[in-house]
This record gives sequence, C-alpha cells and structure tokens, in this order.
Amino acid sequence: MNWTGLELRNRRAVPLNAVPLVSIERLRDEALGAVDAGWRITSFFGMPDGGSETRLMLVLAHDRSGDLGALSARVGERYPALMPDLPQAHLFEREIREQCGVEPAGHPWLRPVRRHPPDQLPPDRVAGPMDRTAYQFDPLPGDEVHEVAVGPVHAGVIEPGHFRFVAHGEEVLDLEIVLGYQHRGVERLLERSATARGILVAESIAGDSVVAHAGAYSGALEALSRTRKTPRAQAIRALALELERIANHLGDLGAMAGDIAYQPAASYLGRLRGECLNLQQLLSGNRYGRGLVRPGGAGFDIPAPMAAELRSRLIALRDELGAIFPLLFDNASVQARFENVGRVTRDECERLGLVGPVARACEVPRDVRHDHPYGIFRFAHIPVATAFAGDVLARALVRRLEVQRSLEFLLDHVDALPRGEMLVPLAGLRPDEITVTMEEGWRGEVVHVAITDARGALRRYKVTDPSFHNWRALATAMRSNQISDFPLCNKSFNLSYAGHDL
Repeated sequence: MNWTGLELRNRRAVPLNAVPLVSIERLRDEALGAVDAGWRITSFFGMPDGGSETRLMLVLAHDRSGDLGALSARVGERYPALMPDLPQAHLFEREIREQCGVEPAGHPWLRPVRRHPPDQLPPDRVAGPMDRTAYQFDPLPGDEVHEVAVGPVHAGVIEPGHFRFVAHGEEVLDLEIVLGYQHRGVERLLERSATARGILVAESIAGDSVVAHAGAYSGALEALSRTRKTPRAQAIRALALELERIANHLGDLGAMAGDIAYQPAASYLGRLRGECLNLQQLLSGNRYGRGLVRPGGAGFDIPAPMAAELRSRLIALRDELGAIFPLLFDNASVQARFENVGRVTRDECERLGLVGPVARACEVPRDVRHDHPYGIFRFAHIPVATAFAGDVLARALVRRLEVQRSLEFLLDHVDALPRGEMLVPLAGLRPDEITVTMEEGWRGEVVHVAITDARGALRRYKVTDPSFHNWRALATAMRSNQISDFPLCNKSFNLSYAGHDL
C-alpha cells in the first residue's frame, strides 16, 4: 500500500498544516490499509478545532523503514469507529470519547478509561473522576461460573487497579481490568506548564520510568525549538536510560522468582536492583534519575573519577549476575512454573499492537532504539532481544538478555563519552508545528506528540505510555490459565497504573 499521509521521523518537527486533512471515511480506509501493510498505531487522539468540531490526529509507525506517518480528519459528535476492523484503536477511541465527547459509532466496548465521558455526566456534575461504583461488568452465564474481585486496594505498596475475574473452578474464562484511579490530568498540566515545571510533571508520569518520559518530553521541546543537544549530553542520557532498564528488569525477575517462592534468586536480584538504583544516584543524586534529563541536554556531568567508579561497579554487577542468572534460569522447577503460563501469541501481539518486552517475547522485534533510532542510538546499536513462546518464561528470557546487552553498552561507552557542554539554552518553540517523540523505555515505547499554536505555546500534548498498549495483553494472557497464576503472570508484564491513568 502507498501511504498518503505525511511522512515523519522520530524527533523532527514539521508544520501542522502539512498533516493531510481528509474525510473521516478516508482516514479510516487509510488506517486499515496501512496496518495491513505493516504499519501500526502509535498515537490516536483528538483536539478542538474551532466551533464544535474535533480534529482527530492519527500517528502510525512503520518499524522496518523507520518511518512515521500522520493523517487527520475533522469530525462532529460522531464518526465511524475504527475498532471493529482495527483492534489497535480500541483504547484510543475510548479515550477520544472521554476527552473530546466524540462518539466512535460502532465501537463495541465503550467503557470509561479514566473518568466519565462528557455525554455521560449527570446534569449536576462536572467532568471528574469516574464513579466506579456504577461501573457495569458483563457477567458470563452459567451455574458453575463465579466472579472473583481483586483490588483496587492491594496488599503491599502498589498502585490501585481493579481486576474482575470470571472463572469456572480455577480456570479463568475472562478478566476485565478497571483502571483510572491514578488519573491526574497530566496532558493538561504539560500544556499549561512552563518548561521548568513541565519537566517535573514528565518525570512524574510513571515513577519507575523517569528517564524515559523526561527524555521524550525534552526531545519534543528540542524538536519544536530546533535545539541541538551536544553528543556528550546525548550519551549521558543513554547511559541513564539503560541503567533504568537494568534496574527494573532485575526487579521484575526477582519479583517473579518471589511469586513462585524461589527465594534465592528473589533475594539476590532484589539486592542487585538496589545496586542499579544506587548507580543512578551516583549520576544524578536521585535513585530514580530525577534531575538528570533536561530540555537542552543533561543536568549533571560524569567526570573521569565518577566514570571510573561507575565502570568498576558495573563490572562487579556483571560478574554477580553471571552467577545468579543460572541460579534462576537453569533450575528445572523454575522453568516448569514459568513455561506455558500467560501465553500471548504473535498474531495477538500484532493484532493488539503490543510493544516492549511483551512484544519481543512474542518474536516481534519491536524496539525504538533500533527501528526509530535517536541520539547515540543512531550510531551505537544494541541488538534486539527476542523470544518466541510469548509466555512468562519468554518474557523473563527477554529481560535477562536485555540486562546483559545494556550492561555491555554501558561498559562500552562509560569511558568514551564525547566532549561537549551538558546543557544548551532552549530556544522558543516554533508556532503551528507538530512533532512525534519516541523513546524506548524499559516497558516499551514511550510516545509524546506535541503541537504548538500560532503563538508557539503548546496547544495539544499527547502522552502514550507502553502500558496503554499492553494492559489488554494481560487480560488476554490470563484466559484459560489458573487464577492462582495471576500474580506471576501479572508480574511478568509489570505494567504501570500511573502511566496508563495519566
């Protein structure tokens, strides 16, 4: 298929009026044809466009070519939904209805995402958090079918989310996930905030993905202002991003071991996650990397003594992992508990548009660092780690490989940082432009779309966390599994509540 939308690249700004404005019927046909030809939806949202009309913006990605595409259409109160023929649009269209009051006619599952849609508000209510006591679940018929409700308050320190299982005995027939408890209005905050506050909001989108979201936000402003970071600042950002990846992957592997009561690996890997967080603190003064990534570059440098200490501690981490990984992955009882649990097929991955380690565990080599490279990743490639089974074991193996390859990347570059300033002044944003910024966070691709108005202020800011794509995969993975496998399956995804809820 020949895509007729505007061709874009990661972190390049173009005039907004260059985005083709077509009829909604043509946008729908173009989207369906493009996905059949290997494109996928990375962002789909609406924004006011004068009067009572809403302009829908569709952003697609073609991973093999590294291209992005954009197309738009004006709609009134209704438009023909894409979802019946394009499952990737499922949650995006529910969000459009909620944010813009535009109904995707024909969408089969118009449940709230984070709050009441404007057309469902009682007369005496203003837009606000969703009343989940009125949320309607669909029970399955059958005398021996029962429901199990989990959450939204969970044991331990964890964010809120509600899981409603429909089960026959121990077998899960269906799982419905209700989120939105962490909705904070992030997109509106980013549109209204000055840069100094906006970067703090971006760092708070998902607390375990500080570097990824801060990098995407900074990249959007840098593209719109034509601000060029120095090679040194780009390299330091990449080091912090890979440290964030290693820390979270080790934490997940340790937690998965804990979920099957295998304490040796759980204890070791939990401690080593702490070592990675301590390395982030060495770089930025904060265990989660806050303050390091800033529009225009990096907030902190890595002098030679710090680089030497970082290298020695990374070597120690690599050596310890060389002994600990076999403890987990060469154990037959561990493999027996991981295999064939929570399986997602490659066809389901492609149909739902999954991203990150979840997609790579289904043998879909989808990685922004490789497909849509930016910064130092244009020159220093990290091999994409994949597995083929799509189960808990495959997701664990992908994490192990990514930890090892990120460690190799860090050791290759920590002593070879290019010269340059840490931070350059951010110029003013260009008026009436659009940019798409993609960053490969540890959960998968983080996508920020920024659009400016005629004054150069942010008119629309759209955030898509990888969890927005992948929560549906968890529900899919649990079908036909034992309900007792849910903690292990859930941890193998380890999706973000806050990143989804925004």
